[in-house]
Amino acid sequence: MNHKVDLKIVLLGKQNVGKTALMERFVNDRFLGKRYQTTIGAAFAAKEICINNNLKIILGIWDTAGTERYRAMAKMFYRDAKAAIVCYDITDSSSWEELREWVRELRSHEENCKVYVCGNKKDLIDDATEERKVPLDKVSTYSNGIQVKMIETSSKTGENVRDLFNMIVDDYILNLSKPAANGSNFALNNCPNKQRSCCILS
Repeated sequence: MNHKVDLKIVLLGKQNVGKTALMERFVNDRFLGKRYQTTIGAAFAAKEICINNNLKIILGIWDTAGTERYRAMAKMFYRDAKAAIVCYDITDSSSWEELREWVRELRSHEENCKVYVCGNKKDLIDDATEERKVPLDKVSTYSNGIQVKMIETSSKTGENVRDLFNMIVDDYILNLSKPAANGSNFALNNCPNKQRSCCILS
């Protein structure tokens, strides 16, 4: 795992909220359906991206286990994280309640880490709105209250997944005091001929 990571991102949240699927969709642009296995400890993936076909950065993404057994281990991966995607399942209200605990815990250990609230499994409510168990206005009110950005994604369809990581990279670059000359957002693209890699830690 010899990667020089420019931007460390951690994925946090309850078990089965879709963290692994989110990482897999972004890194490898695929959805494995029911073939995902419960993360043991943490999984890591690195991806090199190009910004405006000029600047290249390496994202290091840590997918942490959401089970109580490995909860304490997740704290190990907070250190030096520049961004945290804290996930919940739109169709599971208990995952939303746990999300707020994850945010509090993260900020108590790494207060400068930028938080992004992510509602996963959007595809499940697109054609069956009654499946939504976490109201969007509740999420919006909470996110505004703690001054973080929020988004709803579908790893199955890919909806908003790239937008989420665009948002994170955008904020990272702006924090480095290198805003786009015209004030517009940066365009994130895969760098050609670059291998993605991942591994499991336990």
